[in-house]
Amino acid sequence: MNPAAVEPPDEECAALLATAQRVVSQARVGEQLEAFVARSSYTSVKAHAQEIESFTSATSAGVGVRVVRDHRQGFAWAGSLEPDVIEDALREARDNAGFAEPDAWVGLAEPDGVAPVPFDAFDPAVAALPADRKIELALELERMVLAGDPRITGVRVAGFSDSIGRFAVATSTGIVGSSRGAWCSMSALALAADGDETYTGAGSTVGFSPDSLDLDEAAADAVLRATRLFGARPAPSRRLSVLFEPRVAATIIGILGSSLTGDRVLKGRSPFADRVGERIATPALTLVDDPTDHRSYAADMFDGEGLACRRNELVVDGVLQGFLYDSATGRRADRPSTGSAVRGVSSTPGVGCQALAVLPGSGSFEELLADIDDGVYVQSMTGLHSGVNVVSGDISVGIEGLIIRDGALAEPVREVTIASSLQRMLLDTRMVGADVEWLPGGTACPSLVVDEVALSGS
Repeated sequence: MNPAAVEPPDEECAALLATAQRVVSQARVGEQLEAFVARSSYTSVKAHAQEIESFTSATSAGVGVRVVRDHRQGFAWAGSLEPDVIEDALREARDNAGFAEPDAWVGLAEPDGVAPVPFDAFDPAVAALPADRKIELALELERMVLAGDPRITGVRVAGFSDSIGRFAVATSTGIVGSSRGAWCSMSALALAADGDETYTGAGSTVGFSPDSLDLDEAAADAVLRATRLFGARPAPSRRLSVLFEPRVAATIIGILGSSLTGDRVLKGRSPFADRVGERIATPALTLVDDPTDHRSYAADMFDGEGLACRRNELVVDGVLQGFLYDSATGRRADRPSTGSAVRGVSSTPGVGCQALAVLPGSGSFEELLADIDDGVYVQSMTGLHSGVNVVSGDISVGIEGLIIRDGALAEPVREVTIASSLQRMLLDTRMVGADVEWLPGGTACPSLVVDEVALSGS
């Protein structure tokens, strides 16, 4: 029995799974067939100047069908679950397989005996929250930001959003699975002015239910970030320590995670391709990709191919343990899938990080700060698309933040860049904090202190 064959969490998931299985039941001899079926809804409310700028509420449903025959893969998708539309998608996928180039590694996932970890991040309160309450929350957040500081001159946007999703996957190889999830969030972008200087600051809050949203925290964060950089100037160039707060540190860790996927390794586009078993980071750093951790907003039971999600240790005590694979990259690398296939209805599965997490170290943000004699606290980074080379690992980005002097935050700084390489930064990470923050994308990261980073300024 396939261990992924667990009961669907609700009637809607059961209906999606039944649809996927009906498609799969039409598999022909010598043909592998997969159906990925999903239904979702979302709401987005945006407020400005105490008026509703936009209110969007939408639902969608669709199916993606994959056919593999004679090492040729065909795929088609449709934005409807009507039976005749699904039949058309199946016919198109079969036709597309006939035109595809043969690929020895193409094939559907096979049951691997890993049991799914039960998880149901679904609070009915998300769907039950009335539209007028969502509007009230957005307006309330805007009022709180405006009242937070006399230098706040406006709020570019204050918003509420929610998302509810269900999916099911079935294959002719014997995989079946379904899952559901719901979450909501609020955010504000504050605008502050003092003389001829203007800054913005963003604050947000996210939760699995409306009751877990913290408007006070979101408003205070937006106000602080918009007001504490007044008077910022370039700082003298030198090498110093850099304190990355959790949300900025998560960006660095995301770059690392993207370089540890099987496709990048197989294509020679990872600086860590041949370094399994070697120390690539400080012994204080342990990195996992763990969608079974139910604190993550990306937690789930199944990956995009229907295999059970699992905890994958990527770096333990600074030592590289391995890479993430889906079925195709795993076959090519002669490795089993790590349950790391990611996808949507309109795409075939691909390997990717799902819920990256740096395990907590020791020390609060204040304790990490106090241990830095000469450094810079980074509030934001710019130029990531042009300043980061994920193949070589080179990093050169603009930053805004505050100078750290003798263990305390000092004058604000802007129009400076920091430069290093991902490899060097991992080895020069001196401290990993205990202040782990769970971010909306599902990543968890604490503050990081990296030594010997080049600052270029005045």
